[in-house]
Amino acid sequence: MSTAAERSTGLAAGLDDGALAGVRVESREKRRQRLSTGALIGVIGVLLLVSLASTSGAARFALSNAFDEVQLPTVSVPGTGTVAVCAVVCLLAAAGFLSGRLRGRLPALAGTVAGVAVILGFLTWAAAGRDLPFPVSNQFAGTLSLATPLVFGALCGVLCERAGVVNVAIEGQFLSAAFAAAVVGSLTHSVLAAMVAAVVAGVAMAALLALFSINYLVNQVVLGVVLNLLAVGITGFLFDQLVQPASDTYNAGPVLESLPIPGLSGIPFFGAVLFSQSVLAYLAAVSVVVVWLLIYRTTWGLRVRATGEHPEAVDTVGLDVRAIRWSAVLAGGVFAGLGGSFFTLASTGSFSKEFTVGNGFIALAAVIMGRWRPVLATLMCLFFGFVTQMASQLQTLSTPMPSQFLLILPYVATIVAVAGLVGRVRPPAADGIPYEK
Repeated sequence: MSTAAERSTGLAAGLDDGALAGVRVESREKRRQRLSTGALIGVIGVLLLVSLASTSGAARFALSNAFDEVQLPTVSVPGTGTVAVCAVVCLLAAAGFLSGRLRGRLPALAGTVAGVAVILGFLTWAAAGRDLPFPVSNQFAGTLSLATPLVFGALCGVLCERAGVVNVAIEGQFLSAAFAAAVVGSLTHSVLAAMVAAVVAGVAMAALLALFSINYLVNQVVLGVVLNLLAVGITGFLFDQLVQPASDTYNAGPVLESLPIPGLSGIPFFGAVLFSQSVLAYLAAVSVVVVWLLIYRTTWGLRVRATGEHPEAVDTVGLDVRAIRWSAVLAGGVFAGLGGSFFTLASTGSFSKEFTVGNGFIALAAVIMGRWRPVLATLMCLFFGFVTQMASQLQTLSTPMPSQFLLILPYVATIVAVAGLVGRVRPPAADGIPYEK
């Protein structure tokens, strides 16, 4: 009798353990992120419902620009109905997040659908009843162009921070590289020489970062701010004393032209967007693949990641922690230099003081939003480029939104994405911590 009772009790306990094992335990961080995401999507859904009062007429979206050989039709959608549907989709996705009933891949799917609904609803509200259609092809082509320097900067940040060095000086690297590209490009009239000079400037700034942070153990955040101020001061002084008085000689560099890929550039819509970009845009796409392979598929990348997580263990097996960090920071300087050259070579070929306008800090934000992974960081750069280009396009449509808000829209979107969608992220364990042997 006792044996049977014990077996019965053990069976009940086993069932209870199995039931408990099937219960999904949600961490506090995950719960906070889920609730903040749901609340943010819900607020946007409510705002879309409120915007119905100022939505009238149809919204038109042009799939081709005036210079395309193949003209695709202009799509017209009802303004009020489309905004209403997008608002309902956002509210349903918000309810799913807030209830906690989304499992597996459903949260990612719901977030993606809600993101598309937010963009479509906002653009429909902005374009409804306007005389001009919203240029979709220009929007995506401009997104890739604006995201190009950010991708280079984000790759620089990923390499540095994966090795345990916080790089707040991406802005200064951009500025120094842009100045070097303008001066050398003006003297040589060569795009290649300008790009090489920009890379040298970016690596020189990276060497300063590595020297003081790795060898002299200076606080890396403070050092990054100092290097940014140094770049602003040096480029500003040289611009006033050397470049501006002889701008025809020192500030008239070459300009990158679009490089259509034969065959692919003629594809309707996608050809103009993807295959008719500048050489730096193609280099940015290749660089993402290269950095991913370096970090995750090479011995050097394994050592870099190990150094960023546990430098003591790396030192224990006989590897030089300082040398590994130096190599990662200098490699990042190459990409920062390429990104800085874009500001000069892809616009007018000339330099003006502080004209990188905070893009280095946006690249740093993309690194954090992308969780220190090259592909995710690139996606965050594309997000910022998309919002920046969208704000520029909306200014030509005479939307009811104030022009001042359109100017700050990219930065507001970045802050909202970091605070409401990304949540808490874990950097490499030794990121920003100087290593003393």
